[in-house]
Amino acid sequence: MDWTNIAILSAVVLGIVNILDSHLISKRMPGLMSFILPVGVIHLAYGLVTFSLFPFPEGVGTFPTIVAIVAAILRTGALFIMLYSLKREEVSRVIPVVYTYPIFVAIIAVPLLGESLSYLEWLAIIIVVAGAVIISARNSPSGSTRWLSKPVLLLFGSSLLFALSDVTSKYALNYFSFWNMFAIIALCFGISFILISLRPRVLRQLKDMKGKKPAWGLLALNELLAPVGVILLFWALERGPVSLVSTIVSSRPMFVVIFALILSRIWPMFVEWRPAGKRGLALRLIATAMIVGGITIIHLI
Repeated sequence: MDWTNIAILSAVVLGIVNILDSHLISKRMPGLMSFILPVGVIHLAYGLVTFSLFPFPEGVGTFPTIVAIVAAILRTGALFIMLYSLKREEVSRVIPVVYTYPIFVAIIAVPLLGESLSYLEWLAIIIVVAGAVIISARNSPSGSTRWLSKPVLLLFGSSLLFALSDVTSKYALNYFSFWNMFAIIALCFGISFILISLRPRVLRQLKDMKGKKPAWGLLALNELLAPVGVILLFWALERGPVSLVSTIVSSRPMFVVIFALILSRIWPMFVEWRPAGKRGLALRLIATAMIVGGITIIHLI
């Protein structure tokens, strides 16, 4: 499979994961910590199983191993900030801001990894990122267009951490397989999330929470899809240039908006979704065309 198709598939799968994350955090689980504790336990199990099935290659030096661990720590921090924001903001507005990170990736990867981008590829990156930002706009009751404001600096911090993680992961993938990278990431997720959230109060919340069966069912589905999306991401990073892989994966906001729109029609209580209005709908259509056009340029180059 071509790396561009792998990256697109990763964006689709992780878009579904973001919708489920938002629903679980805002509507099902008692709090953010009660969400990340079972997620941490599941990912710790994933990491241990994957590590046992795919041991590290022999002869890998200390420096690449440190870089791989740093990549995992950076991604864990970025993910925690994103999940924290999903507790307070609409998913279709958080994700686009976070996924401006391909600009950071390109700026970092060109000098550090020696990647060379043509003018068309730079144009494609800018078009996709601009589309991802535009698709987060919404109209206020007065009719003016409003953008995510208060947590924007925090979300751009998450974006920068994702960019640094992608670049360091790309370097580490010269020495490790994508299965090895997934094992490192899963172990880091698991250990970090458990250390952050394992508290008596959180355990009581999980024990006493209402609607356990649907919540645990959706959590299980989410944590079956999440590793698939992450593995596809590392597979694409292993095979393609990090700047362009990150750009394609940053099309995730388009899929988030599409899935949120569909769910708002068939299951209005599942995800928070405010009507876009004519101007908002036009902006989202333009943004979608920009994202598709940018990805098409990358695919055809």
